[in-house]
Amino acid sequence: MATRAATRPALHGGLSTVEYFTFGFGTMIGVGWLVLMDDWLARGGPGGGMLGYLVGGLLLFPIAHTYGRLVQRIRDAGAEIAYTEGVFPPFISFAAGWTMVLSYAIVCPWEAVATGNLLARVFPSLNTYQLYVVGGSPIYAPRLGVGLALTVLVAYVNYRGIKPSGLFQDVMTFGLLATFAIFTALGFVRGSAANMRPFFSQGGSAGPWLSIFLVLQIVPYFMTGFESVAKGSEEAKPGFDPANFTKAIYAALVAGFVFYVLIIGVVTYVYPWQEIVSGHVRTEVAFERTFGSHAIAQLILFGAFLSLLKIFNGNFVAATRMLYAIGRRNLVHPSLGRVHAAFGTPVVAVSLMGVLTAAAAMFGDALLVPVTEVGSLAVGIGWLSACAAYLARRRRREWSAGPEASESALFAWAGAAVAAAIVLMKVVPNVPGSFTRAEWTAFIAWSVAGLLFWLMRPRSMNN
Repeated sequence: MATRAATRPALHGGLSTVEYFTFGFGTMIGVGWLVLMDDWLARGGPGGGMLGYLVGGLLLFPIAHTYGRLVQRIRDAGAEIAYTEGVFPPFISFAAGWTMVLSYAIVCPWEAVATGNLLARVFPSLNTYQLYVVGGSPIYAPRLGVGLALTVLVAYVNYRGIKPSGLFQDVMTFGLLATFAIFTALGFVRGSAANMRPFFSQGGSAGPWLSIFLVLQIVPYFMTGFESVAKGSEEAKPGFDPANFTKAIYAALVAGFVFYVLIIGVVTYVYPWQEIVSGHVRTEVAFERTFGSHAIAQLILFGAFLSLLKIFNGNFVAATRMLYAIGRRNLVHPSLGRVHAAFGTPVVAVSLMGVLTAAAAMFGDALLVPVTEVGSLAVGIGWLSACAAYLARRRRREWSAGPEASESALFAWAGAAVAAAIVLMKVVPNVPGSFTRAEWTAFIAWSVAGLLFWLMRPRSMNN
């Protein structure tokens, strides 16, 4: 395989530490902070929400550290599949990679649908010309058109090269952060601490702990993305210091949980949080009512729109690089491993991801909801496989020298424990937030598809 791979066009480099940060952060932060604030506060209140994301973010540090160590040594777009191959059976390696593809791929049609939904709040005329109904949710032609147009844009940017994609990610990410800084500063000036009382949503002596726990359950889903830095590791600019991968992963993780802590804090400081829960008040509406200004609501919606674009692009890049890495190993059709000779992009993987995103977006959010929930389990499995792979390589004495290796082993053990807990929260019955029949159906369907690809892989080729 090494000889054959050497003759193939390689992915083009061009990413700096800034781009790796914006991909890590941008793949993590979507629009949950805009549309799901009432659910977060119902779970934990201001205190449970902020502490839940703070504690959850800190618990993910061992996983982030382990990814940082792995990507410094193994710069491969396949990430989890590359880390596990050679130390675990080939099927385990494929399963880890295939599962992680789902965690990124399902976000893309979700964001395509969400973009139309978001713009319809600003332009109500988008809610016209109903085409059909899926799961009780109407599909409108203008909103669907917006989602499909965005899919074409993201696919085209990624087809043209990693540099345009990185620039796109930089602009969207820093645009969101600038918008966030403005309305957050205004909110803390205008609001009142009285709006945050009571601090926790759950009553009784165990109320604070239960409030934090209920928010902790959703943290893995909303904090998925810092590990996406590894998927672009083959596309670094010449002379890139591998240690900067770890810095970018850490920076993305810290920025992620700080963002969530601050947004929960400012929204509940601006508007009584119990009214947000009882009235299902969205973030921009809370600001609009407090300030008596529609302009600030439009500013927040603009920030959310930028956030949608960057998370779409970030997950698109991660998913296509995983598909490319799997195809390059001949574990699925080898055409997925093809690289455009001029642009240095995985052209077949990009095209396939664009088609799949457009097709899934046509079903609307009713069908995507249960599939999206599977992402928490998928990323838990991926994180667990990475930590286990690091420990397996250390046990083989590949990376067992020096005190730094011992420290990293402790982080990997801690990361494996956190990842295993995430998986158990989803698969153990009767745990709040665990899988229902819809989630199990979606996960089993994806697993069966992966099994079929595995059984039909080219046996004559050296994997």
